[in-house]
Amino acid sequence: MKTKQKFLYETSNQYWLNDLGLKPDFPIIIAGPCAVESYQITIKTALILKKMGINILRGGAYKPRTSPYSFQGLEEKGLDILKTARKKSGIKIVTELVDAALYEKVAEVADIIQIGSRNAQNFSLLKRVGKGKKPVLLKRGMMNTVEEFLMSAEYILSQGNGKVILCERGVRTFDNTLRNTLDVGAIAVLKSKTNLPVIVDPSHASGVKNYVLPLALAGMAAGAQGVIVEVHPEPDKALCDGKQSLNINEFSVLYNKIVEFYSFNKCKHQITNMYNYN
Repeated sequence: MKTKQKFLYETSNQYWLNDLGLKPDFPIIIAGPCAVESYQITIKTALILKKMGINILRGGAYKPRTSPYSFQGLEEKGLDILKTARKKSGIKIVTELVDAALYEKVAEVADIIQIGSRNAQNFSLLKRVGKGKKPVLLKRGMMNTVEEFLMSAEYILSQGNGKVILCERGVRTFDNTLRNTLDVGAIAVLKSKTNLPVIVDPSHASGVKNYVLPLALAGMAAGAQGVIVEVHPEPDKALCDGKQSLNINEFSVLYNKIVEFYSFNKCKHQITNMYNYN
């Protein structure tokens, strides 16, 4: 009889989250602009978020875009800005890697390296971050099944890097009401198959800021440990994804709701386990 293959994602752990200052009794919350647009905006956002208690700033120095004429990020200059933001605010940085040749430059600045949806099955890139020591935020490919998503994570894990965060960011379906369709069921399935941290990206799932909060809560209800949200001091002036970006006040509301929900849900599970004699 053929033995069932065991995968590394089945025996993963989350102890390494402590190195990022992330606590098990608090949700993972990552926030910031879609792209690094300028020194002023990035530093301002980092300082505000850190004061609010956010430990991780998102911001793309390199931005793979559908159109070659869209803003592609500030590239190396963007990395320098992120480096300064971390130094001035003490906040940690997550930014995207789009080319294996850029790994060392990005790793010098990033505390977490993001692999975006478009590169979720770029296997040479997955192997490269797998050989590195930096934690990886892996977003689900917009057309990937849950199994394919887990196999992408397995590529990273198989190279020796067990520090992987999975991110459900919506998939492309026949319905175009929103930018993508948030696969809430996938979050529940992922939580049953792996102990890797799973977070949700309601910004890219919705494409419209009005739906970011309800989708974030839906993801949390399905078992997500946190969120990654696009936040901009002036969304109307954003060079990238302004329509789905929250301003600071809107993010403050979301932040408080997420923390409140996470605390309530954790308490509910503790009570359930207390009276579960089976």
